[in-house]
Amino acid sequence: MTTVSLASLPELGAPSVWPASAVSGPAGDLLVGGVSLAGLAGQYGTPLYVLDETEVRTRARAWLRAVPGAEVVYAAKAFLSRAVADWVREEGLGLDVCSAGELELAMSRGFPAARIVMHGNAKSPEDLRAALRHGVGRIVIDSDCEIARLAAHVPGPDPQRVMVRVLPGIEAGAHHKIRTGTEGQKFGLSLTSGDAEDAVARVLGQPRLELVGLHCHLGSQIASTEPYARAAHRMVGFLARIRERHGVTLPELDLGGGFAVPYLPGDPAPAPAAFGRRIRDELARACAEFDFPEPRLTLEPGRSVIAPAGVALYRVLSVKRSGREVFVAVDGGMSDNPRPSLYGARYTARMVGRSSAAPMRTATVVGRHCEAGDVLAESVELPEDIRPGDLLAVPASGAYHLSMASGYNLVGRPPLVAVAGGQERLLLRRETFEDCMRREVTP
Repeated sequence: MTTVSLASLPELGAPSVWPASAVSGPAGDLLVGGVSLAGLAGQYGTPLYVLDETEVRTRARAWLRAVPGAEVVYAAKAFLSRAVADWVREEGLGLDVCSAGELELAMSRGFPAARIVMHGNAKSPEDLRAALRHGVGRIVIDSDCEIARLAAHVPGPDPQRVMVRVLPGIEAGAHHKIRTGTEGQKFGLSLTSGDAEDAVARVLGQPRLELVGLHCHLGSQIASTEPYARAAHRMVGFLARIRERHGVTLPELDLGGGFAVPYLPGDPAPAPAAFGRRIRDELARACAEFDFPEPRLTLEPGRSVIAPAGVALYRVLSVKRSGREVFVAVDGGMSDNPRPSLYGARYTARMVGRSSAAPMRTATVVGRHCEAGDVLAESVELPEDIRPGDLLAVPASGAYHLSMASGYNLVGRPPLVAVAGGQERLLLRRETFEDCMRREVTP
């Protein structure tokens, strides 16, 4: 069988949109991790998610190389399963969790609690109890009311290590709904209003809490290194002010994640090395300016580790041609990928499993759900003869798809298959109607 690297296929655009292992196979097929996507769709059905294990591990290592000496924690909210927890642990990353559920899954795999960070703007009592019971490495305090509540439940004798999440007042991110470093939104404590400084003072007054550093998160899908440089400068300035006012030199600084990946050919997305170099350079400059010892840096990549490793597969259900418009409807949609309807995320798609000599035509790939906004990909070039039964592959589908999937219209969540070295392994089975019915308590 002859295969061709995507890098030599200009019609596919930038190869970085697809996993590095993706190659063209016979009869219009596409192989990822040495496994046929058409074959996987035939075996497991569609919609189906495919995750390239080698790609995940390679990207995790790239982040470790990008910030030597720093701590890299994988943001579990992008996507977490038992296998993914194993992969990131084995590659030397920590884990950032936002709920007791994510934490319990990680602990079930023997993830070291000291390498876990607990986040959340509104942590439930269950979240805090789980974090304290397992002894997570740091809990990030996101509000004033959390301070006393957390301190009251620390079992002792050692204090719980915490960080304070700061709003640095920096606007960054691809959409206003995913910008989290600016004023006027639910995350963090404002530098401008003095809320962050008040929270630091309160934490320092709690003997059951040990303040080890500051945390910030600017947003998601940030395609420039500059916002991180500005955040590093502002946060070091705040660390210096804390030292001046409280006589405490905090040893850690967490600048969060949000690093962009390409979803469309040509999308800007600096490599981890570029982000790491800019952040480390500005951190060193800021520390020299404020005469502050360089804190231990933590970064929290999630999307940039796992999004490019994923491919979603859909079967075409109908093709509707209306004037100049072509709508290609598939058997998935916003129940497995809510990002386009939530904040206008854009994707590309490619037909796989059938060769076609027909000319390409611009089409809109839509989902099966009863919502006008259930659109998966706009302005996609597909063969003129696209028809029901054809298979579409959507790259960059590893993050914020299955982790945000819903049961809308009682359509079960898709399965997930991992591929590597020519082998596949089912990680998550398909959610069935029977699974949904088990939650019903009325006869």
